[in-house]
Amino acid sequence: MNVRQILKPGMIGALGLAIACSPQTEQDKASTEPKEVLTDTNTPLHLLQPDYPVPYGFPEEKEVKAVIDRVYEYLDSTTPTEILTGENGSAIADFSKVDGNSVLKQGDFRLLSYEWGVTYSSMLLAGEVTGDERYTDYTKKRVKFIADLYPHFKQVEGKDHALHSVLYPGALDDAGALCASFIKTSMTGVDTDVRPVVDNFMNYIMNGQFRLEDGTLARNRPLKNTLWLDDLYMSVPAIVQMGKLTGEQKYFDEAVRQIKLFSGRMFNEEKGLYMHGWVQGMEEHPQFHWGRANGWAILTKVEVLNALPEDHPGRPFVLDLLQKHIKGLAKLQSGSGFWHQLLDKDDSYLETSATAIYTYCIARAVNQGWVDDQAYAPMTLLAWNAVSTKVNDKGQVEGTCVGTGMGFDPAFYYHRPINPYAAHGYGPVIAAGAEVIRMLQMHDFEINDSSVQLLDESSKG
Repeated sequence: MNVRQILKPGMIGALGLAIACSPQTEQDKASTEPKEVLTDTNTPLHLLQPDYPVPYGFPEEKEVKAVIDRVYEYLDSTTPTEILTGENGSAIADFSKVDGNSVLKQGDFRLLSYEWGVTYSSMLLAGEVTGDERYTDYTKKRVKFIADLYPHFKQVEGKDHALHSVLYPGALDDAGALCASFIKTSMTGVDTDVRPVVDNFMNYIMNGQFRLEDGTLARNRPLKNTLWLDDLYMSVPAIVQMGKLTGEQKYFDEAVRQIKLFSGRMFNEEKGLYMHGWVQGMEEHPQFHWGRANGWAILTKVEVLNALPEDHPGRPFVLDLLQKHIKGLAKLQSGSGFWHQLLDKDDSYLETSATAIYTYCIARAVNQGWVDDQAYAPMTLLAWNAVSTKVNDKGQVEGTCVGTGMGFDPAFYYHRPINPYAAHGYGPVIAAGAEVIRMLQMHDFEINDSSVQLLDESSKG
């Protein structure tokens, strides 16, 4: 008997329990004969399926790819790679002609944002996992475009021009995510020299960004000497990738050091969660466990473990912290598969970008053997099924919280708007889908007594 892999919301599904309805005659409709009542003696009631709010079960690889293909197609059509004259908006083919008035052709999203650094890395991952070169080429095309423009804008007088955030980063948001993606792209082979851009970004991260006295990367907003959990991702993945690119130990050491410095102040061991912000001058530190900030933190640890040498002395610390974080997150996954905007506040809304980041990270941890696969693979598939419902027919990702600063009251987080043009959701959805495809390739699942189970090795065959 074939078992349905995916049970859609409202379906009575597994093991032949759906009741077949034949066309009725008028006489049948008028019949007053009582319908058979399903009881404990005539039906295995434990196999009846509930009214799931999202699809339940394990998808096929092609179903997952169809979702991320929609996202890719939307992004490819709405993120052009053209530089235009400021006077009449005509395309500039010869980049030596750019000047301070030249502008990037506008699409739905900004090619130079940290969110697009995440997207570039995610596209490379999707290309690696699926073998679909369109994903890899998406990133290569745009990285080449930016790198080819870079030396010409260096010659432009002043700092107020189309590539100002690349040449003159003013925050980790400007540098880290893009830098990491540029390094990854260079390792795949790209027909241009990206190293000048990488070196400029790294110089800012290592030497330009404000730090506390102990070297922790920090900001002076909204208050002096403030740590933003987001900054782990806006710095550390680039640092560890620079270690992988150059082989220099100092970058690996710095990546681990920053994780230790941030986590020592911001990780709640009891809950297995991070607070969003920490201010040096505060006697008490309000703990708002914002979903996407925890996403940046867990994504950072995964990125570091992906790149850190196996024999690095800091690796056990990072791995242990990742396992604690995953355990803390797993306790708070909602019954619909999503996580909440404030993770420990189940009356805050369900949020897509954080859920997608967790989906990727936990799937990666399962696939790498960093966590118990039987414990965490089913919940990861549930999370993916939830995320997939937020990709609309156009390929837009819905339900993503817009950019969010740091607050010290719950209303600030509870009522942040959601928007399909919030760029934070796109890269994570692509990465989540890619790593779930890898999970489906590496592991076998079944529906057993209506629940998703990962088959252990002794069950295969």
